[in-house]
Parts: sequence; structure tokens; C-alpha cells
Amino acid sequence: MSHSPLTRTRHGTIRKTDRRRSRRALVVSLLVVLTIGSAIAWIVQRKRTETINDLLLREFNGSYPANTRSGGSVRAFEIVAAPSQVRLADGADTQVWAYNGHVPGPELRVRLGETVRVRFTNRLPQATTIHWHGVRVPNDMDGVPTAKRPAIEPGGSFVYEFTPKDAGTFWYHPHHRSSEQVERGLYGVLVVQDATPPAYQKDVVWILDDWLLTPGRQVDPRFNTMHDLAHDGRWGNVITVSGRTNTVLQVKPGERIRLRLLNAANGRVFVPDFGSLHPKVIAIDGLYAREAFALERFEIAPGNRVDLDIALPSAVAIDVPVTDRFWPSSPNPLATIRADGEPAVTPTFPSPAHAKVPRYQDGLGAPVATDFLLNARRGGSFGIEWTINGHAFPDHAHVPLARARWSRLRFVNQSARLHPIHLHGMFFRLLARNGAAVDEPFFRDTVLVHGQEIVDIGVVPLDEGEWMMHCHILEHAEAGMMTMLDVR
Repeated sequence: MSHSPLTRTRHGTIRKTDRRRSRRALVVSLLVVLTIGSAIAWIVQRKRTETINDLLLREFNGSYPANTRSGGSVRAFEIVAAPSQVRLADGADTQVWAYNGHVPGPELRVRLGETVRVRFTNRLPQATTIHWHGVRVPNDMDGVPTAKRPAIEPGGSFVYEFTPKDAGTFWYHPHHRSSEQVERGLYGVLVVQDATPPAYQKDVVWILDDWLLTPGRQVDPRFNTMHDLAHDGRWGNVITVSGRTNTVLQVKPGERIRLRLLNAANGRVFVPDFGSLHPKVIAIDGLYAREAFALERFEIAPGNRVDLDIALPSAVAIDVPVTDRFWPSSPNPLATIRADGEPAVTPTFPSPAHAKVPRYQDGLGAPVATDFLLNARRGGSFGIEWTINGHAFPDHAHVPLARARWSRLRFVNQSARLHPIHLHGMFFRLLARNGAAVDEPFFRDTVLVHGQEIVDIGVVPLDEGEWMMHCHILEHAEAGMMTMLDVR
């Protein structure tokens, strides 16, 4: 009997169709193995990711309170925004917009646990608001105009009421047409003192600002110019400290003082140099640091606050000039610390900087929840739009963030300009610059992103609501570099 070429002997006869079936079975088996392997790898990676995020969240827990600790008492204030006139530079009278007729506005001081109640009246020719920068307030008290809580029209009034959750240095300013209204003089400080304040002999606020003045010493009325928008915002030609060009802090030799610095400028970055003194940084953006550290070259961007612990030498009377060295080749005088008179005994209490601040050593192993691409383009009402992920505010969707969960956010600056990014309603810790891990011993609410730089942060939002995130160069924000973080 002859055999077909498709068969073999009966001991090993395999038809061609059987071969095809075997090959199909082998392919199916391989596909099943690969699919199961991929699924296992995905599950392992997902479990690893969740483990990293959970680990980072556990490391964060207890860093600062999730809830208010109200003592029941209320501190009431009246604030009126109106045109005014102040002696600003060289003794000249300058027309400004001011809170209660002063620049800076009234310094509000409360103790932790007290409720702040501010009855605000708008006597400006524009609508306005008050934003409580850095204070974790209820969402509808944040001062960002929304459909539910619109800006306060001329002649209108509103009562802001909240109980701060954190002790520290905070400030208030408009969040409507900010690039004009802040530049005209609308800002002030809110100091929330510890329930038992450290025993400093002086507790002083310095507000750093600059002004673009005309030859007649008036505020230049040209706002949001093409030059300012295309560069790092509006940088002035006169620098003031707490509204003066000749600020002198008078102290006694040997005194230990707390000096709270705030940058209220539209765009200028300050790097203060205290000469022969050796300040220790104890708090950044309101919250205490993990430990006190030496003030070296620290860039105080618009919106940032830095609290310093300074012990004056006890032996001699001294005059110490304080200088801005952001541009080392072009230093700017800021103020003078003058120590004279009968020496004081220097207090020896421990530094208040002993907060819980996580190191997040595994932070760069967690996935990036959201990338924010920062750039500019032609267009818009100013001729230039500053964008986040290719959109100018309000032309983009809200960015979701899970409440009480750890998230890694990344800012990719595709432009050559500076962008101090400020998050409302939450603090964060810097993780890396250009991929290099950073262990700053403090939280922030504002971080300066340099040109062409990539910055990663870790954040755990504790308060629900729609919170704004924006560049605190006010001209960039006005031209669209704002978005909303939706915490649920």
C-alpha cells in the first residue's frame, strides 16, 4: 500500500492537519503564558506602586493637623480697601490703593485656636477680593472669584471668617486683577502665633516689595505690558521694606529676635544677605522646619515667607546692612539692623524648629500623578498667553487630586522664564530638581521653577474643594498661568 506524502509510518503517522493543530495549540499556550505573565507583572507593579504611595502617606501622617483646633474666641478686624496717599520713596507723596490707608495694610495677629473675622469693605473703582495666602481656610473663604463667591464690587462688603489650622507667617492680598491691585499697594500680613509663643525679645515683620514709579514718584499706570509679560513680570525701580526705603530695625546688643520676611513683589526674587550676622531659618511659608538651618543663598520668590532666628552679638554696638544679592553683580540695599544701648541677656530657649517633616526618600519611586507643562504663546487679550499644558485659564479642565492621599506632581518649565508656582489650600515638599533628589527640611506652598527646569513635589491635600494653582509672577497668572485642583 502506497503512502501519501502527508503521512509517515503507522508508528509515527501525523497528517498535515494535525501538525497545524499542534502549532496552533503551541501558539495559544505561549499567548496564555505571556498574558498571564503580563497580568502578574501589572499586578506586582500596581501593588508596588500602592505600597510606595501608602508608605509615603504613612510617613506624612501627623506632619500638620487635618482639623482646626478652635478655642472658641474670635478676633474681629475691619479692613477697607480704598485709594490713599503714602510717603513711599524719598519722602514723596505717592497715590496708592491701600488697606485702611496704609501700605502695608494692618498687621493682623492672632493666637493659634482663635477665629479670625474680617469685615471687608471695597471702596476701590474695581471689584476685588481678599485671598489669605498660605492659610488653610474653608474653600469659600479663599478669595478666588467663582460663580458661587464672586468678587466684591465697588461699594460692597463681605465678612471673611475662618480658624487657622497652623501657626506661622501668612499674608493677604487681592485675587482679582492682582497684577494691578497688589502693585498699587494692596497687601498685608497675618501672623498666627503659637498658643505659647517662643520667648523672642522682638517679633518683627519685614515685607519686601518693589515699585515701578514714574519720575514724579507715582505708580506707573501701565500694567501687564508686553515687556513684563514676555519676561519675569513687573520688576520695579524702587525697593521698599514694609513700605519704606530706609527701614532701620532698632535692637539691643544680645537680643534674640524673630524676623519674618515676606516677598510681596509682583515678580522680583530676593536673596537677602545679613552680612556679619548668622541667621537661622526656622520656618518657610508659615510652617516650622524639621530643624533650624543656616540662611545661605535662599531665593525668596513672590509669595514666599522665611522666618529667621537672629541672636545679636552682645559685646558691641553695630550697624548691619541687609542687602539683596539675587543678582550678585548688582546688589540692592534693603534695610539696616542697628544694635546699640544697654546689652540684653540673650535668651537660650531651644529653637521652635522641630516639626515633623518627612524625607520622602522613596518619593521619586512613586508614579507621577500629573505633569504640568509651563510655557507661553502668542494670543489672548494681552498678546501673550502663559499656559499650563497648552491651555490658558480658564480654558482647561480641573485637575483631580485625592484628599488625604499622597501624590507626586511634576512641573516642566518649557520656557526660559521664572515661575514661582503657588498651591492654594495645601502644603507640599520638594522632591527633586531636574531629577536630582532634594531633602529640604521644610514644607512649602510656593516653589520657584527656573527656566527649562523640571521640579517634582509630593503633596497630601487634606481639605476638600476647588483650589487654585498658579504662577505667582502676577503678570504670568493674569495672562493665563492658572488652573484649578479639584480635591475630593
